[in-house]
Amino acid sequence: MAPRALSWSSVSLLVFLALWSCVAARSARALKAADPTYGFTSVRLDESNFVLQRPFNEASGARYSFDGTVRKLWVLSSDKPHARQSHTSPRTEIRMAGYDYSSGVWQFEGYGYVPSGTTGVSIMQVFGAGQTATTLMLHVYDGALRYYDRQIVEDAIYDRWFRLNVVHDVEASTLTVYIDGEQKLHVHGRGGDSHYFKFGVYAQNHDSSCMESRWKDVRIFQK
Repeated sequence: MAPRALSWSSVSLLVFLALWSCVAARSARALKAADPTYGFTSVRLDESNFVLQRPFNEASGARYSFDGTVRKLWVLSSDKPHARQSHTSPRTEIRMAGYDYSSGVWQFEGYGYVPSGTTGVSIMQVFGAGQTATTLMLHVYDGALRYYDRQIVEDAIYDRWFRLNVVHDVEASTLTVYIDGEQKLHVHGRGGDSHYFKFGVYAQNHDSSCMESRWKDVRIFQK
């Protein structure tokens, strides 16, 4: 008995399903490439995880505000350090507590905003290293976001919201920085036995008299 020939409608359906599968696979690959958090799991955060560091002689409201959505942090170049015994530069930063890590792959995500005029400042860091205090810092100099005071990560960041993702693979000792979903930096780590994330403003060389950054939708992920 001869096999039945497929009808035109059946052939059309098979072609449609094949094309749909191809498009779906491409869409999944595109999503993975466009979203740095693909494959990661977000950790649970509440206000206890957002620990404020500010000049030791200033009340929290004098250098920090949070309206339930946006965290605004600012500091003056003339301010005191965050602790009386410290000899570090002025800062108003959030130290992400409760998720210090020494292994695995971890990711910081946040939407940042730097007003024009702010310069000579670190706005985000991965704390903990072998010979130095940090394994990554992102500085702002004259509107450019830089890896420390070196290569440009993103130009023209003043007065706009940008999505920042920082991925730290401890075992591979690599850090990858994404701006608005696009990879902008991939560097080697600097060792260290324990790490955590920080964001805000921390005065560096050639700092402006007032430094400010704003943040919203801050999340931490792990893989």
